[in-house]
Amino acid sequence: MPTDKIIIQNLSLQYADGTESLRDITINIPANAVTVLFGPAGGGKSSLLRCLNRLNDLTEVRSVTGQILIDGEDILDPKTDVIALRRRVGMVFARPVVLPLTIRGNLTYGLELAGERRKSRLEEAVERGLKLAALWDEVKDRLDDPAIALSGGQQQRLCLARVLANQPEIILLDEPTSGLDPISTGKVEVALQELKKQYTIVLVPHSIQQAARTADYAAFFLQGSLIEVGEGKELFTNPKVKRTEDYVEGRFG
Repeated sequence: MPTDKIIIQNLSLQYADGTESLRDITINIPANAVTVLFGPAGGGKSSLLRCLNRLNDLTEVRSVTGQILIDGEDILDPKTDVIALRRRVGMVFARPVVLPLTIRGNLTYGLELAGERRKSRLEEAVERGLKLAALWDEVKDRLDDPAIALSGGQQQRLCLARVLANQPEIILLDEPTSGLDPISTGKVEVALQELKKQYTIVLVPHSIQQAARTADYAAFFLQGSLIEVGEGKELFTNPKVKRTEDYVEGRFG
């Protein structure tokens, strides 16, 4: 049996406008696997991702109840060091947002902000992050070029490399390939299969097809509720809940 990296118990979240985004969610997320959160828009998937590194602290939230345990530590505890948490739990968003710096500068910025000054350590982080994100061979000869000169697909992998340079334990990805062409999408998906050997990955995919391709484990969300969770192959070929089956087979969504 896999080891659980994240244990979520009875998590509910309500925004200030009264919208209830998550209703009593309980789910275990295994280490060294890709866990996919899928379902129609507005189901609570992105809200759950943002709970995992406390990004919801930056939005108008009325209440959050329940527990999120990472290695047994409740990250919703008010005493949690949120900056340290976000180093442990990195996030890649749907649209690549590169810093107005060089390719190299995008990867070293976070480390320098954290006080790292050793050139050898910074160079090592740049190479390591770019290799893990399957981008090194494409950019190794132009690290001092502006990051904005990269293609959209390369920029997205640079954002992934930037997260990896900080050596997180968990990587959250919110529809990271929604704006990419099929070749760039394929490169990101291949990178994720390598990355799971070292990291815990939680992915909100941009399509049901991507969910089925990438999931070791999958969880189906509908209107803020967790409907079904299980192994990816099983959930997409033999779901146990009628609502999951209807969504997977395209009857609604």
